[in-house]
Amino acid sequence: MRHSLAVFLLLTLSACSLLDPLPDGSPQGSQQSAEEIYGLAKGELNEGNYDSAVKLYESLQSRYPYGRFAQQALLEMAYAHYRQGEAESAVADADRFIKQYPNNPHVDYAYYVKGLANFNGEIGILKSIGGQDPTERDPKAAQDSFAAFKELVTRFPNSKYAEDSRVRMHYLVNSLAQYELHVARYYLRRGANIAAANRAQGILSQYPHSPATREALGIMVQAYDALGMTDLRDDAKRVLAQNPGSSADALVAPEVAETTKKSWWQFWK
Repeated sequence: MRHSLAVFLLLTLSACSLLDPLPDGSPQGSQQSAEEIYGLAKGELNEGNYDSAVKLYESLQSRYPYGRFAQQALLEMAYAHYRQGEAESAVADADRFIKQYPNNPHVDYAYYVKGLANFNGEIGILKSIGGQDPTERDPKAAQDSFAAFKELVTRFPNSKYAEDSRVRMHYLVNSLAQYELHVARYYLRRGANIAAANRAQGILSQYPHSPATREALGIMVQAYDALGMTDLRDDAKRVLAQNPGSSADALVAPEVAETTKKSWWQFWK
């Protein structure tokens, strides 16, 4: 008797779960396949309804955790979170995809979305510094973005996302160098000459090809002069004289590549 009652309750609960609506409000239906749920999610994604798309992708992964649609759902969920401006969630999705499906032919795209998500958090770094103590600015988003793009171009040099990633890496290097320059200026204005000189020296060693190097040398000349370190000052002057002035690259963030701006791509042919 107890056994029959337990079976009855189990069947009742299972039936109820099948009748629960999907995140978009449509009936779930016991016959709804992974492909059908994926189609609904893809439609929401293409319409820019990212929140609904994420919920549908989550439902797909919950009901059908294995197979190609579950993999694609995770990858597109990362993209949807990125488009929503939810960088942490996008990075978490991308990292999960990379960890679970390292041999997937589209893992390069996971690195790309990871880089883009952090890149979005970095854009406007110089504007945000204005009127603010630059030492309070955390460049971690820019560093993480650079690391993701670097991993992509190193592991997948022929990826269709590699060229755009290289452009962004160039921007990020210049941006990080400019950040360090702001910090060095900040120290110099406040008379922290040793800190200013060290920060400027860091620019030369970490970002030797960035436009910020010339001004970094100038800061070193001023800082060493104030400290009475004439030998180091003269060395910095000598290097500065050997490097003719050049116009700094404009820190204009590159546009998102067409393959990422549009959500109609379809990986699974």
